[in-house]
This record gives sequence, C-alpha cells and structure tokens, in this order.
Amino acid sequence: MSKVCEITGKKAIVGNNVSHSNTKTKRKFNVNLKVKKFYLPEEDKWITLRISTSALRTINKNGIAAVVKEAREKGFLKK
Repeated sequence: MSKVCEITGKKAIVGNNVSHSNTKTKRKFNVNLKVKKFYLPEEDKWITLRISTSALRTINKNGIAAVVKEAREKGFLKK
C-alpha cells in the first residue's frame, strides 16, 4: 500500500540528514497519514480514506461532500 494521501495526492519526499559535522546522508520525509471513515449522506454510504492530517483539516473546514467532489474531479478518488 503506497503512502499517498487520497485527497491531496501528497507523497513522501527525499531530503538530507545533516550531522553536526555537516555530513549529508539521504533520508525520506513521509506524509502524516491517518485512516478515517466518513459518512456521505448524499450517497448514503460510508467511505474509508487514507488522508493526511492537512487534508483532515480541509475536510473539517469545507465539509466531506465538497472535498470528495473536488478530489473526484481531479482524479484522486474513484467514483
């Protein structure tokens, strides 16, 4: 299972660990993903999403129906 947000499309990025002596080694910055269930009253069903915590804030602000509609238009979610 990939570590990608189903709403925003966020995924891991690569950067460097920097030591005290300024030696750089590669590392990965993973996305803060949570698995959440949401109820869609328009479709009368529950959906389970792997979303980032920033997407969860967006859902709290705009509502699940608007966010899911926008994600489906962008192609992040299946119908």
